[in-house]
Amino acid sequence: MFDVNIRFVEHNSNEYNQEIELRQKILREPLGLHFTKKELDQESNQLHICAFIIDTLAGCVVMVPNGTVLRMRQVAVGNDYQGLGIGKLLVQFCEKYAVENDYKCIKLHARENAVPFYTKLDYKTEGDQFIEVGIPHFAMSKYLK
Repeated sequence: MFDVNIRFVEHNSNEYNQEIELRQKILREPLGLHFTKKELDQESNQLHICAFIIDTLAGCVVMVPNGTVLRMRQVAVGNDYQGLGIGKLLVQFCEKYAVENDYKCIKLHARENAVPFYTKLDYKTEGDQFIEVGIPHFAMSKYLK
């Protein structure tokens, strides 16, 4: 087994730049999309959480606080690390943080192919399928105890 170190990273740090590269490769490039400076500047007040194996970035997630709700977005796991439970560890880290900081709910927009992953982690779909960044998504949420 391997040791996974999950931690917050600072906006505009070297680790953040690695996060951007991973998100670009896994989430954006397959759709023909690229981050704009404006999009990245808007992330300065968001929570950036990364999973490292030794010093290698394996996965990441961005959380957006909004009152008692955290919005989970841009969950990405590197191709070499998919299927190893990194995504689950990232989501569990976010949930623990949310509970410890009195958030009541985590919401997200899941790509259609990711819905089973979130369903296994007790997230529920809300409403009908919709199109975001050109592909089918579902709104999902999990209310925390």
